[in-house]
Amino acid sequence: MSQSYMPVRPVAKADDVQDAYNHHKDRLVDAIDSTKSILTDIRGFNKDDWVVRYPQLKEAAAGPETLRRSLSFADDPTTQTPVRLGPTRSVSLVSLDDTKQPTDTEIPPLSSDFHVLRLDLKLGSANSALSLVSQLEKSSIAHLLDERLATSIAHIDKLRLRVQDTSSKVLVTGDLNAGKSTLVNALLRRQVMPVDQQPCTTAFCEVHDATENGGVEAVHIVKVGTAYNPADDSTFTTAAVEDLEDLIAEYETKDTEHLLKVYLAGKDQNSLLSNGTVNISLIDAPGLNRDSLKTTALFARQEEIDVVVFVVSAENHFTLSAKEFLWTASNEKAYLFIVVNKYDMIRNKDKCRRVVLEQIKGLSPRTFEDANDLVHFVDSASAANDDGKEAFAFEEMEAALRSFVLTKRSKSKLQPVETFLLNLLSDIELLASANKLVAESEVAQARAELAATKPVLEKMKSGRDKLEEGLETVEEEGVGKASVKAKKVLTDALEQVGSGKPFGDLRLPSYPGLLSVWDYARDVRRTLLDSLDLAVKLAEDEARIITSDGVVQIKDLGEEHLPAGVERSRRIFMPEAMFSAVRRGKGPNGLKTRGKAVVVAGGALGLGIGLASRPDMQETTFLDLFDVNHQFLVHFGDGSKSSSETDSNPGALSVVGVGVGALTMVGGQAIGVRGVIEGVVRLSDFFSNETARKWALPVVGAVTIGAVVYVVLELPTSIPRTIGRRIKVTVESVEDDDNQWESQNVVRIGRETRKVLRLASWDLRERFRSAMDERGKEVRNAEEGEKRALKAQEWFTSVGVRVGEVRENARLGETVAV
Repeated sequence: MSQSYMPVRPVAKADDVQDAYNHHKDRLVDAIDSTKSILTDIRGFNKDDWVVRYPQLKEAAAGPETLRRSLSFADDPTTQTPVRLGPTRSVSLVSLDDTKQPTDTEIPPLSSDFHVLRLDLKLGSANSALSLVSQLEKSSIAHLLDERLATSIAHIDKLRLRVQDTSSKVLVTGDLNAGKSTLVNALLRRQVMPVDQQPCTTAFCEVHDATENGGVEAVHIVKVGTAYNPADDSTFTTAAVEDLEDLIAEYETKDTEHLLKVYLAGKDQNSLLSNGTVNISLIDAPGLNRDSLKTTALFARQEEIDVVVFVVSAENHFTLSAKEFLWTASNEKAYLFIVVNKYDMIRNKDKCRRVVLEQIKGLSPRTFEDANDLVHFVDSASAANDDGKEAFAFEEMEAALRSFVLTKRSKSKLQPVETFLLNLLSDIELLASANKLVAESEVAQARAELAATKPVLEKMKSGRDKLEEGLETVEEEGVGKASVKAKKVLTDALEQVGSGKPFGDLRLPSYPGLLSVWDYARDVRRTLLDSLDLAVKLAEDEARIITSDGVVQIKDLGEEHLPAGVERSRRIFMPEAMFSAVRRGKGPNGLKTRGKAVVVAGGALGLGIGLASRPDMQETTFLDLFDVNHQFLVHFGDGSKSSSETDSNPGALSVVGVGVGALTMVGGQAIGVRGVIEGVVRLSDFFSNETARKWALPVVGAVTIGAVVYVVLELPTSIPRTIGRRIKVTVESVEDDDNQWESQNVVRIGRETRKVLRLASWDLRERFRSAMDERGKEVRNAEEGEKRALKAQEWFTSVGVRVGEVRENARLGETVAV
């Protein structure tokens, strides 16, 4: 409900009015200080703790009896929650988010419910301004809002100075040629301001009573960029009052803002300046629509003004510039003193009055309610000439203005400050309510994220040891199985080759005959060596199968322990790539090149190639046909060899072998020439004996028959046994068991299996670790967000309480009048 301008209850003494004014002033100063404290706290909270959101209001149907607005947010546009902001209005907000746009088909205009803290984005249209705000990040919006808060703090600091100042400033403004200077001269009872049919006033002329300048009439030209001090002549230059018109004409061609302090001696105690009660200054301002620079300067000076006397021409009514000024001024000053000048020139005065009042109703509703005292239709020029009826209308206007400025100072001086504070407090409450709802939404969102993420994190923590144990088990079991299988295959193959039998599907070559016995021995050796290489390949194939099963088990562990939404490994295991070697070489330019990967079976013994490819193993010797040393050790050895290493049926080959061995042992260095001669003598003596000659022929025949039997029957079967036995002895001849052919291949196969399984395990561990770190980060962020939002929710609630307390203190209540 608007306050009534007319007196509510009379008081008998002026002292009571002054006491009431001082009481209201003190309360208003406290409210100003409290409001500044709230704004400062919001700025600090916006900077350090919470990015304050800028809400967007939108109309919503609430029922046939009330106009309501529902509060919704861009991140959940379907939600509508009514918010009660103080005792006067119910609104809803659409929070402008940095990533989401309003989903409504029609973009709502920037809210008019923000009076002071509205972001001033003039881009030609409200829709374009909204589009810009919608595209800004939350931090950018918060920065713009912080600047607006800083501006409001600076403004209320000036309001505080204005409230505590005992003087009153009355601004006389209006459109060009509305008669502002004529009105000022009429109020001053002197022809001071230049009057012409063309615009005259181009500078701010602030008229004071000469008592404020030691009773001396003068014009002080305030120097640009300095703080004016009447006691410091370095802040101004002095001129005579009679030169005022020339000074104004001089400044008309300059673009800078000028302020003239005019001191006049009061010749009429009934004038507004010479009232004997309060120091009053009349400010004659340039016309609003003269140029943008002067208009902007006029808007900026509103914070220094206690009373606005707006002069409007009865011929032109309110122009766009006038409407914009009055709309801005109404945010602070609920009551404006409006003078409709040149009224006597209007023929249809009733129509003029009706049209002007209708315009005032839309621009300043409270002024319209008290139009009888605040809106006056006069003719200043006729009043200056004491033209009967118009002079009487002017006197009524002057009396009303005097009463408004002097007697009802609680309304003229304090009411604008109260209006501004109430508008500002309403904006703060709106801002706090919107951000409280944002905080509530973020609390709910954080708790929902915790409900979805925290159990997953706890499950991953509890399953981490189980995953490690499972990976180690898969790795050790895979390596163990591959090693055991490889050892068994290689051992079986070596035993078969040692007995002269090829391993696997290989077959010994057919015996070509005595003339090709040497080639036969070489082919047998190659076949038996290929058998061992085949055994290595079979062992490697078994390791590939075991490794593939291990990789599948590791993937199964990943499916069991990795949470949903985590990308699984895209690596494809290629078993054929195991046990491969990469050949490197040099290209034409001398740089190293990477060749194709080739699979080498049995890459051991330091050469990285199979046994069948080793030159030392391919070499065929006489001992492959007649293993003399072996037969000698079997028949004349110390018996240290096991029965498995001896021939069960020596046969003719054994006999011949022993003979040749014995001959070898006794030949060469074992006997000298003398021994040979002696042998020949004895042999001749032996054959000279008739009995010896009788047995010599049968013995020679027996030896010949044994040799033939050996060559024809036993040589094709004894050669594979001899070669196989020699191969076995060769690969087992290393003193260190770890360096033997069988042990090396078992270790190599186990190491390759472990490398593949460990690589798959490492990949799963990394994915698990990354997923757990990510879930931990999400949980921490959600917990921090919940904590921050809870703090913001509580803080903005306290702001609402503080605003309510300050609002009660800022309300002046009923105006006390005489």
